[in-house]
Amino acid sequence: MPQPVTEAEEISQIAFGFMASKALFVGLHLDLFTHLADGPKTSAELADIIDTPENRVTTVLTALLTTGIVQKNGDRFSNSPGAENFLVRGAKYDFGDYLRYQIDRQMFPFMNQLEDVVFDRLDDSQIASYEHWMADEAEAHLYSESQHAGSLGPGRTLARMIDFSEDRQLLDVAGGTGGFAIRLCEANPELNVTILDFPNVVSLGEEKASEAGLSDRIQFMGGNALEAQWPAPVDAVLMSYLCSGVPGESIPELLKKAYAALKPGGKVLVHDFMVENDRSGPELAALWQLQHMAFTPDAVSLTPVCWQSILRPPASTPQRSARSSAA
Repeated sequence: MPQPVTEAEEISQIAFGFMASKALFVGLHLDLFTHLADGPKTSAELADIIDTPENRVTTVLTALLTTGIVQKNGDRFSNSPGAENFLVRGAKYDFGDYLRYQIDRQMFPFMNQLEDVVFDRLDDSQIASYEHWMADEAEAHLYSESQHAGSLGPGRTLARMIDFSEDRQLLDVAGGTGGFAIRLCEANPELNVTILDFPNVVSLGEEKASEAGLSDRIQFMGGNALEAQWPAPVDAVLMSYLCSGVPGESIPELLKKAYAALKPGGKVLVHDFMVENDRSGPELAALWQLQHMAFTPDAVSLTPVCWQSILRPPASTPQRSARSSAA
């Protein structure tokens, strides 16, 4: 259970948190962490490399230093271990593009309309569906390119957590450009994946699968998961970051489609943000669902108990005896 806030400074820390976020995003746009990857540098040296006034670089670095993202020895700044591992371009676990583009350029602005969403003051165009948003080719490309960077790491984790060794066909619903599919195929040489996602996302996904040398094992199908006919039969259905981003009333229909697509004994996997049953955390899951609500007002914050009820196979299909997992 989180500790109760008692001091004004603690409230200020929460209120000013967006400033730390912006310091991180600007650091990424300036490529500060990549420039520091080859050794510590002064703010003057970094300003010269980036071609930006030194006082501005110093101010950004000072903010990042107070967060622990960068370190300082004398007058020279260096990356923290976390920045070195996750924010340097080309690093094995780099997900900087996910933060740089999707979170900063797309998700951050949506939070400005949260108050109006809560009070139901927005017209339909301001809370358009993902389908409407992804119909814009430029927005779909920016979202999908950055999401790909953010999915490769979790995809590797999922491949370690779930045994797909006996599965031959996986349906990845709203699987984007294949970040999860690529990692799962790498870990399971007999696995083939079909990804269902919006057409503008699919076109980029085909490029990603080709770059990974997996075009023969990762296929794409363009469509809206809520409306399209799902390919069947499959050994497993994966829904990653899908249910938290749709209206709550749509979730049972998604699960109905999933069970209908399964072979007997198949499994449904839900990989998503959810909070503890007492709603005490984790903080990131709670905050992420707040962001979803800013874009999809009828999205719901789910708990493991909620999922245990939702994931029960429909009574009309007991022969499938599906195994359900939440990762």
